[in-house]
Amino acid sequence: MIQREIAKQIKLASKKFPIIGIIGPRQSGKTTLAKLIFKNYRYVNLEDPDVRLFAQEDPRGFLETYDSKVIIDEVQRVPDLFSYLQVRVDQNTKSGQYILTGSQNFALMEKVSQSLAGRIALFNLLPLSFSELIKSGVKYSNFYEYIYKGSYPKVFSEKINPSMWYPNYVQTYIEKDLRSIQNLVDLSTFQTFLKLCAGRVGQVLNLSSLGQDAGISHNTAKQWISLLQAGFIVYLLHPYYKNFNKRLIKSPKLYFYDTGLLTWLLGVSSKEMLKNHFNIGNIFENWIISEYTKFQDNNGLPLNGYFWRDKVGHEVDLLIDKGEKVIITEIKSTKTFRSDSLGNINYLKDLMVNKIQTTNLIYGGDQNQLRNNINVYGWKSMTKAF
Repeated sequence: MIQREIAKQIKLASKKFPIIGIIGPRQSGKTTLAKLIFKNYRYVNLEDPDVRLFAQEDPRGFLETYDSKVIIDEVQRVPDLFSYLQVRVDQNTKSGQYILTGSQNFALMEKVSQSLAGRIALFNLLPLSFSELIKSGVKYSNFYEYIYKGSYPKVFSEKINPSMWYPNYVQTYIEKDLRSIQNLVDLSTFQTFLKLCAGRVGQVLNLSSLGQDAGISHNTAKQWISLLQAGFIVYLLHPYYKNFNKRLIKSPKLYFYDTGLLTWLLGVSSKEMLKNHFNIGNIFENWIISEYTKFQDNNGLPLNGYFWRDKVGHEVDLLIDKGEKVIITEIKSTKTFRSDSLGNINYLKDLMVNKIQTTNLIYGGDQNQLRNNINVYGWKSMTKAF
């Protein structure tokens, strides 16, 4: 098994909270990790129809049967359990009683925010990070292969061709996760919507335009984006506009959590095809942003990243808010460093005098440099910018 960096954070939290929630996209390794960390715990899976019916019809009896030191898998399938769990852990506050896993974001589920606030420590287990792949011996000479293959564990553990694995993944996601949340009548329209999202990766989200192209209303497009967020398919990076008088963009940018899924949706069938893709700049940017989210989650750090753009087009791809100071990072897929890549960084530096902690550029080359007090990192050193 590839060692997961987040395991340390989960172990520490299990000594302080009665409930641990491990959430993330389907097939990210949640069950495997939970069983590895909590070897002596009983295991029950709510995907099993008989078990799910037991939990739905007799939740008290279910929790008496599985009373403590238990892993409850795919717990979002029976959301009413959260209220009953609240009662049990309020009566017995012992740490590490229940390990809940799910392929839906609990933080977006109303019953969790109502019932388990202060009682559960939530962890996002995303697909494998770049550093986890490197430590496990998965080393490629170019970033195209990392982007094309994505980072779902089974692609590597079972050596599956991404072009074969991702179609099945999407079908499973739609059949098992989406239909359990909402009754989607027109699945083909939803799949079209998903591919349209892939075509807009790295762009400011325009729900009206997206909905129009998909043949759905603005409200439906908004609802479907929320579904994709809840299922850890897409990630919205919000704009930074604190302490600015200038007119700034205030809509988020759209990214995918996994670049293998993204490139499959774009019709990319090989890493060679990816090299010449017209949108490689935004795809590379997506990869770096997704690695930033994994780095923060794996190290127990808040997602305090933003982008910055004004109304006339000046933009910095990643701004990390450190409180009194910020880290600003520009992302370029070009393999050769060019000084003109620093233009937007210098523009923002002039606006945020005395507020910049460090400035970085991540590019598609291999060498690390220091240029005009700006750290220039090759893609292999990307985490140094986080």
